Amino acid sequence: MRVFQFPLTNTTAMAGSHTVLEDDSLLSRADRLLFKLESVLTLLGGIVIFLLVFLATANVLGRWIFSTPVNGYIDWVEQAMAFFAFLGISYTKREGAHIRMDMLVGHIHGRFLWLTELFSTLLMLTITLVLIYGSYLHFYRAYSIGDSSLDINLPIWPAKLVVPVALCILALRLLLQAWGYLRGVIEGGNSPVAVPLIEDAAAVAAAEADSVMGSNSTNQEGGAS
Repeated sequence: MRVFQFPLTNTTAMAGSHTVLEDDSLLSRADRLLFKLESVLTLLGGIVIFLLVFLATANVLGRWIFSTPVNGYIDWVEQAMAFFAFLGISYTKREGAHIRMDMLVGHIHGRFLWLTELFSTLLMLTITLVLIYGSYLHFYRAYSIGDSSLDINLPIWPAKLVVPVALCILALRLLLQAWGYLRGVIEGGNSPVAVPLIEDAAAVAAAEADSVMGSNSTNQEGGAS
């Protein structure tokens, strides 16, 4: 495992990410703990996509060879979409991999940058809490009336339940990031922990080059041994 050192701080980059820093604080420990849950949920979303590939293959082959497609194929795909679309949403936020506009915030630094990020994070948290309430009402209504799909009468409440659950995980992530940005506002500096840091193109290219060189060095050492 490679550890990336930053000259402005004694913190280190999290494994698997070049933009989220860690230290021994309570905030960083909570960030790592939540990240494990987010990673598991993202893995589950990937497994759902993997299973859908097999389902689609079986549907095509069944229709082509036996003239018998998978029964309720559309219903299964519709229900699975909620799982792979929402289970990884908090992981994406933690890694800073979501789509965002950096034309403005990319030119500001220090406390003003963290104050801007704190405001946007709190705004996103407010919207997320509203979505949690609305999506839970949709789930509860589907569960209470026994709502089902049109073709094979597949219960749809599990797919509707995954939305508020995933949004609750996202709300926890936003709370941790708001905490991190608040620390950045109070303490200043350019490298707060538990938040995705903005990297320019040069920094990204340097990190990728360092990662490749590190992998080659590891392979050479393994071959020599």
